[in-house]
Amino acid sequence: MKKYALFLCLFLYQMVGAQVPGSVVAYSPASSGLYIGSPSVCILPNGDYLASHDLFGPKSNEFEKPISKIYRSQDKGKTWTHIADINGQFWSKLFVHEKGLYFMGTSKHHGNTIIRKSTDNGNTWSEPTDAENGLLLAGEYHCAPMPLIEHDGKLWRAMEDAMGPIKKWGKRYGAFMMSIPLGADPMKATNWTSSNVLRHDSTLLGGNFGGWIEGNAVVDPNGQLWDVLRVDDKSTLEEKAAFVKISADGKTATFDRDADFVKFPGGSKKFSIRYDSKSKLYWTITNYIPDEIKAANKGRNPASIRNTQALFSSKDLRNWDLRKILLQHPDIIKHGFQYVDWLFEGKNNIIFLSRTAYEDGQGGAHNNHDANYMTFHRIKKFRKSKP
Repeated sequence: MKKYALFLCLFLYQMVGAQVPGSVVAYSPASSGLYIGSPSVCILPNGDYLASHDLFGPKSNEFEKPISKIYRSQDKGKTWTHIADINGQFWSKLFVHEKGLYFMGTSKHHGNTIIRKSTDNGNTWSEPTDAENGLLLAGEYHCAPMPLIEHDGKLWRAMEDAMGPIKKWGKRYGAFMMSIPLGADPMKATNWTSSNVLRHDSTLLGGNFGGWIEGNAVVDPNGQLWDVLRVDDKSTLEEKAAFVKISADGKTATFDRDADFVKFPGGSKKFSIRYDSKSKLYWTITNYIPDEIKAANKGRNPASIRNTQALFSSKDLRNWDLRKILLQHPDIIKHGFQYVDWLFEGKNNIIFLSRTAYEDGQGGAHNNHDANYMTFHRIKKFRKSKP
């Protein structure tokens, strides 16, 4: 019976999935109680693509021992094969560093900060048993599949401490940065440095500050490193990001409450920023809210509007230009393109994964947040994109 149900699900997704934008990497119907989260993508030295996601929702084990799934594509993202399940990995980013393949995130929803290594292109992974083997920080932590960058002789990765005194979403999260010298073993906890944690401050934004999470490690045009975070502010549809300054030694994080909240399209949802040396621009793919959608949804929490993904660029990290609408659906309740993870591909393209909520012939996604698909996409000649 289980085999028949699995066959039926696969058949339906193949029949209906053709209507879903992009190439389907993974599918989980709403009826399963397992929703697709945390898309992550990397390109292996041999040219293969790896993709990952975790599973959250009422039938998942996200608070105890969540599952992350790994997929491989050997045809530039056209088709994907499931190659591994990892028990005890959540909110995690795949990345290649100094010829090693790693998977960094948490052990569960608000779990330890951990990192795993694969020596066979993602088929099998190490276990984070102790501080010598991938257990980096014990406690309660939060993150998303965010970019890791090399700068000033170190590898940098933004994280959030989830051990604030008020155990509520947003209020429990504090921003900090992790770093490790290039050439050091990422699997050893003692090689990593953590900055101080900047806790939630209820007085920010005139009392409307709900929290900051899912930070980006980014270097500005002057060489200053920042942790650029998603900001929760339910009082307005004018979205913003927070710019937390990180010292050169990685030990000190500071925030100017008057200058470091910056208008940012899609800033109330997860976004990733990367710098392109050819165009000398910063690029992001973000859950932008177009003016016509703002006009029709006054008073709505901006974080709940996820039906548009758009490409933006910036010269200075603080002023952003719309380059192209990438994905959009008129319905904001049960359709969403979100938590995009992306990379530059070759000389002219961008590839990205989306956590996609879309119709599937079985009633669609549970809602726009609780996605039933992970989809793969490519932006060709992205530098020539125009609105």
